This record gives sequence, structure tokens and C-alpha cells, in this order.
Amino acid sequence: MSDIWKPSVTVAAIISRDHKFLMIEEETSEGVRINQPAGHLDPDETLQQAVIRETLEETAHDFTPTELIGTYLSRYVSPKTGLEVTYLRFAFTGELGQAHALPLDTGILRTLWMSHDELLASQARHRSPLVMQCVNDYLLGKRAPLSLLYTHPSALGQGVQ
Repeated sequence: MSDIWKPSVTVAAIISRDHKFLMIEEETSEGVRINQPAGHLDPDETLQQAVIRETLEETAHDFTPTELIGTYLSRYVSPKTGLEVTYLRFAFTGELGQAHALPLDTGILRTLWMSHDELLASQARHRSPLVMQCVNDYLLGKRAPLSLLYTHPSALGQGVQ
């Protein structure tokens, strides 16, 4: 039997206020990079729960997803190890809520608000080419209702025999 290829599922929050985007600066194996609040889907959670959790962990803010901006597929090859990872990213927009007095997740250096022009000028520091693609799609008005996303209870550890 051959191995089955599986992408790594991630979520991202595209949050805009006053023509700027909420970004995070994080330490990675390639140095300090800029990203949206984003991370991996954990077992037993929906995509919406994942983006809410990741935004809280990385920005110390509540987030309520209201629409899906898009789904994105990309491949990353580590310059150090040569290992390849394919990412399947679900990008959401929504409402930024209350700030909490919480420490930011490990590796997150700070949050910052950046304009489209600032993001364009800093592309060499983006964690992924999807950072700019998601912002551009947001600005183009690409939106889909969250009702397009369905999570069967079995994916949440319910009803598994």
C-alpha cells in the first residue's frame, strides 16, 4: 500500500480596521516573519473554532469570523532541510473583539497594523506568499458565507464508534 499524501490544514484571520490589517510578527526557522493571525487546525475543532483560537493565542483578542475569503493551496520547501509541506489554508474575515491581558503564543513577537502599501513593501518578510494573496482577495471583496463550511460531528469526536 502506498502512502497517502495529506496537506497540512491551516486557518488565517484577515482583520481590517481603518485601511490597515492586523498582522503578527513571529520568530520562524528562517528568522522574523510577518503573517496574519494563523495556525493549524487541531483535532476535534471546526475551522471556525480554529481561527477563533489562533487569533486569541496570537493577538490576545477575541475574533468572530463572519465570512470565508477563500481557500488556498501552497507548497513550502524548507531551505534548511529540503522537506516539503503542502498547506491548505482557509482565510476568514470577521469582527475583532475584546483585548485580553494574555501573553502572546510562543514565537509571536508582537502584533502590528499594516497598510496594503506596507505589506507590499515587506513581501520578502512574509511567512508565506498566501499572506499577500489573502489581503488582495479581501480588498477585491471576495467573500463566501460560513454556511458553506460543514463539520460532521464525527470530526469533533462525537458519534465515533
